Amino acid sequence: MYIPFNDIADNSRVWIYQLDREVNDEESTFISTVMKRFCEQWQVHGAPLQTSFKLFYNRFLVLAVDENSGGASGCSIDGSVHTVKEIGSKLGIDFFDRTKVAFRDGGQVSIYPMNQLKELFAAGTLNQDTITFDNLVTTKSELLARWEVPVSRSWLSKYLPKKALA
Repeated sequence: MYIPFNDIADNSRVWIYQLDREVNDEESTFISTVMKRFCEQWQVHGAPLQTSFKLFYNRFLVLAVDENSGGASGCSIDGSVHTVKEIGSKLGIDFFDRTKVAFRDGGQVSIYPMNQLKELFAAGTLNQDTITFDNLVTTKSELLARWEVPVSRSWLSKYLPKKALA
């Protein structure tokens, strides 16, 4: 059962899929249509799940399940991954590339390969105050509170030049 993202419980479990490129309005509409249809029929062991999704910055697909009404597991999670892979195949988007990291400058999100991060920090393209995303948050409340964090408060701080940490 689909529930608007703002209305789903704050303790709902979330999965964050980072797109390898920004989607346009037409692609965003396609993603929303497919995901809403998926959420409306998503079940675990024959019981409907209370689910939602939201596309952030046209770069992140967040899928949510209210586990108070029943938790997603095994085959039901596989079904969601299958749906996301189908969207990616149709639109030529990779939702599963973990070798790139996203950063936000104002409303603009840029994605860089991890093997370039030291150089980007050394050159000042990125710094300790640059906003990055913790795609490992597990609940909607964590998403809202600490998904977007400065590099200095993330695992990426290890890439900062030593003088930036002083």
